[in-house]
Amino acid sequence: MTDQTPKRLFIKTYGCQMNVYDSQRMVEAMGAEGYVQTDRPEDADMVLLNTCHIREKAAEKLYSDLGRLKPLKGARPDLKIGVAGCVAQAEGEEIIRRMPLVDLVVGPQAYHRLPAMARGDAPAVDTDFPAEDKFDHLPPRAATRRAPAAFLTVQEGCDKFCAFCVVPYTRGVEVSRPAERILSEARDLVARGVREITLLGQNVNGWHGDAGEGFGTLIRRIAGIEGLDRIRYTTSHPNDMGGDLIEAHRDIPQLMPYLHLPVQSGSDRILKAMNRKHTADQYLRLIDRIRAARPDIMLTSDFIVGFPGEMEEDHAATLWLVEQVGFGTAFSFKYSPRPGTPAFDRPLVEDAVANARLQELQALLDRQQKAAQVSMVGRTLSVLFEKPGRMPGQLVGKSDYLHSVFVHAPQAQVGDLVQVRIKASASNSLEGELA
Repeated sequence: MTDQTPKRLFIKTYGCQMNVYDSQRMVEAMGAEGYVQTDRPEDADMVLLNTCHIREKAAEKLYSDLGRLKPLKGARPDLKIGVAGCVAQAEGEEIIRRMPLVDLVVGPQAYHRLPAMARGDAPAVDTDFPAEDKFDHLPPRAATRRAPAAFLTVQEGCDKFCAFCVVPYTRGVEVSRPAERILSEARDLVARGVREITLLGQNVNGWHGDAGEGFGTLIRRIAGIEGLDRIRYTTSHPNDMGGDLIEAHRDIPQLMPYLHLPVQSGSDRILKAMNRKHTADQYLRLIDRIRAARPDIMLTSDFIVGFPGEMEEDHAATLWLVEQVGFGTAFSFKYSPRPGTPAFDRPLVEDAVANARLQELQALLDRQQKAAQVSMVGRTLSVLFEKPGRMPGQLVGKSDYLHSVFVHAPQAQVGDLVQVRIKASASNSLEGELA
C-alpha cells in the first residue's frame, strides 16, 4: 500500500448515543492517520467494534461477532482488529486471551490513544482512566461531516451507583467537560451546517461548570449560538433535574419539548433496593413541575421489570405510575444481573413471572405511545429532514417530539427545517405533508 492509497476503517457501534459519538471521534482520530471509513469489513484494513455493556449478554455478542471475523483475519493476517467501549473496559486482556485474532483493546476513556495503538507505538490493551482529558488529544471534528443533526458529549461517567448498573465501573466517575470547549465544538458543528445538537452524558443533567454553573446555564449559552435551531439532551437522572434546567425548558425555544427521564420502577421499596435515591412521589412531583414549565413536553422513561425482590404489589405500583404520567414512549427491560454490580448475587424473580410482568408493562406503554402519536395527527409540527426516504421524492426527519416523520417533498432537501402537517400515524412513525 502506497502513501497515496488511504487505509480503510470499518467500525461497528453497539448501544447508546454516546457510543455513536465516540465512534465518530475514533473515525476522526484514525482519519488523522490516513484512514477513511468503509461500510464493509471485507474492504477494511482495520475493523473496530465499539461495544456496550448495558444490555444482557453484551460480552457474548462481542465474542460471537469476533468469531465471524476469524475467516477474514485468516485470509488477511495483516488486518487489524480492535475492540473498544465498555465491554473492552470490563473484559480487558481477557478478550485477547479468548480471541487471539484481536490486536488491540481500548476503553472508552482512552480511545484518544487508538492511533498510537494501531501503529504499535502503545500497549495493545489500554483500559486506564487517564489523568489527561481525551478530548484535548483528539483532532478537530471532521470538516466533511455535513449531517444536519449531531451528538456532542458534555459529561461522562456516573456517581449514582445504582445497584443494577455497570456504568460507574466501565465509564468511571462523573466528569464534566469545560463549558468553553463544549461551546467551541458546538460552534464548529453549526458552522458546518448542523442545525440540531443533542448533548450527551451518562448523567447529562449532572453537568456542572468550574464556577458551579448548572446544566440549564450551559443550555442557555449553547442556545445563543447563531444558526443553531434545536437542542436536545440525554440521559438524565431525576435527582439532578434542578430548577435552572426546568426553567430552561420554559424559556428557551431551541430546547425541544422532549425529555427522557428514567424512573426504573414505581415502587419505593424497589427504588430503594436499586439505590435510586428518589421515591415515586418525588418523581411525580418533579413531573408536575416540568409540565407546569412546559405543558406540551413529551416524557419518555426507562423501566426495569423483575428486579430482585420485586413482588406483585411492586409491579402494580409501576403500572400505576405509568398511568399517572402518560409517557410518549419508554424503554422497558427484564432485569439481568451484571457482574460486579451490587445486585449481581441477589435472588432473581422467577423468569416466567418477570416475563409476564414485562409483557403487561409493555402493553400499557405501547398503548400510551400509540395515543401520543395519534394526538399528533392534524397538528402542524416543525420537522428537520435528516435523510432521503425509501420512496422517490420522500424525505425523513424528526419532529419536535423526536418522532420520525415521512414526507413527500421533492422540492425540499436534507437539512431543511420545515412546517409539516401530520396526516397519519404508523406503528413507530408519522406521515405528513408540507404545510
